[in-house]
Amino acid sequence: MFPAHQPVLVEEAMAMLNPRAEGCYADLTLGRGGHAEQLLAQSAPSGRLIALDRDAEALDTSRARLGRFGDRATYVHADFASLQSVLETLEVSAVDGLIADLGVSSPQLDQPERGFSFRHEGPLDMRMDPSKGETALELIGRLSEPQLADILFSLGEERRSRRIAKSIRRAYDAGELHTTRDLQRAVRRAVGGSRHHRIDPSTRTFQALRIAVNQELEQLSALLDMLADVLADDGVAAIISFHSLEDRLVKRFFRDSEHLVPLTKKPIVASETERQRNPRSRSAKLRASRRLRRDRATSDRGATHER
Repeated sequence: MFPAHQPVLVEEAMAMLNPRAEGCYADLTLGRGGHAEQLLAQSAPSGRLIALDRDAEALDTSRARLGRFGDRATYVHADFASLQSVLETLEVSAVDGLIADLGVSSPQLDQPERGFSFRHEGPLDMRMDPSKGETALELIGRLSEPQLADILFSLGEERRSRRIAKSIRRAYDAGELHTTRDLQRAVRRAVGGSRHHRIDPSTRTFQALRIAVNQELEQLSALLDMLADVLADDGVAAIISFHSLEDRLVKRFFRDSEHLVPLTKKPIVASETERQRNPRSRSAKLRASRRLRRDRATSDRGATHER
């Protein structure tokens, strides 16, 4: 089981963001407040933080954890695709830096009632914001078998997507699909058990459905598209991803943007010490990019800078 409340690549992300007093920063995936805590501490005594999360429970937990920073932190129940409208509401023209730690958090994985993991029996929910949207079970019920197979292939990179989709639909139509363990059994019926496999065969299916339920790639694309508008001149965006679909989107956008210059040629990964301490960090990749000054030409993108 992954340790809870351990944010990944904290020191590396802070090195990219370089928080300072008087700065205004945004944590777009507040979670349990690990990155936010460092942003507030390192931007003392007057730096401001705008903290977003889709999960109201995470906001409540972090608000208590970060209480000592007082009104320097503003908490907003929203997804990060809403960042621009949030800033407008708060009358903030732009931020000096932002961080997004993508994917599901360890505490969410460890709560059976959230339905993110086959390690615990729970309802097939998978919503990061349990207050709205369709559940994974409702999504499965709405999709045709070919549509489900497409999602498993494109979002889970599952090569056996057709067999698995057929087994899932059969279980759903028979009234045998209600919980995470039911879904795991449906996948195993299609591709076999996991006794001799290091990774459970249902892992990619759970990933694909979670990404679809929460529209994670659409959210990320919306965030990338607004970076040039929400970042102040020389502001930095630091994005931590956990699978190749996200990382490719970030890499290509940072590379091709006329308004941003990548700060690293390759993604920053966790040290061996952090990997041993926090298994979740093993697949983490951090990329960062700086907003070019608006009074400079596009040609000033120049070479990659290291911080």
